[in-house]
Amino acid sequence: MNLYNLFVKPYENYTALQILLEASGAFFGIISVYFSIKKNIWVYPTGIISTLIYVYILFNFGLLGDCMINIYYTVMSVYGWILWNKNSKDHIHVEVTWASKKEWIFASILFIVSLTFVTFIYYYKPYIDNKFSMEGANLGLYHLDWANWLDVLTTSIFLVGMWFMAKQRIENWIFWIIGDFICMPMMIFKELGITSVQYLVFTIMAILGYLNWKKSFKEKL
Repeated sequence: MNLYNLFVKPYENYTALQILLEASGAFFGIISVYFSIKKNIWVYPTGIISTLIYVYILFNFGLLGDCMINIYYTVMSVYGWILWNKNSKDHIHVEVTWASKKEWIFASILFIVSLTFVTFIYYYKPYIDNKFSMEGANLGLYHLDWANWLDVLTTSIFLVGMWFMAKQRIENWIFWIIGDFICMPMMIFKELGITSVQYLVFTIMAILGYLNWKKSFKEKL
């Protein structure tokens, strides 16, 4: 399959508004990650714009896990915004640290709970797709393809990453790197070429973010 079929052809049947929305969501998402690398509180308002756009996009493409994680991102962005503002001396930049053992235990529980919850949501996807009617809907996981299962996994990975980021923990970047890398083929499969490129950029930026936060922590010792 050539690049045209991967990144251009899927958009032939899209409206100009759909393309603009996806491009806008990707743009604000990249800007948000840039601010995160810089430990700048503007990561949250720019991120909120991106996540709200993707809530709409992902719901329409049937990626319920990622749709829910973007709703969670929006809520956590408000929480993180408040937390970063509280812990910032200049109300713009924050100090970062490594996570404690207790926080890792909580993160592990969060990951397992998320896997269970998103799988439960997918179990009821036929009911949701049937406009919340049980008439003719066959519940189960039989309808899931490999992209849906990856969606379940990445939703849980990003959930933990977002929580670590709100807590200003360096480990958040590890989860973004893993999740972003997995999302690239998933978005290509779902014919969201712009978004797949965004995740490639995210992966690179997450590596830079990890190195930058790690360096920042060492410099303050």
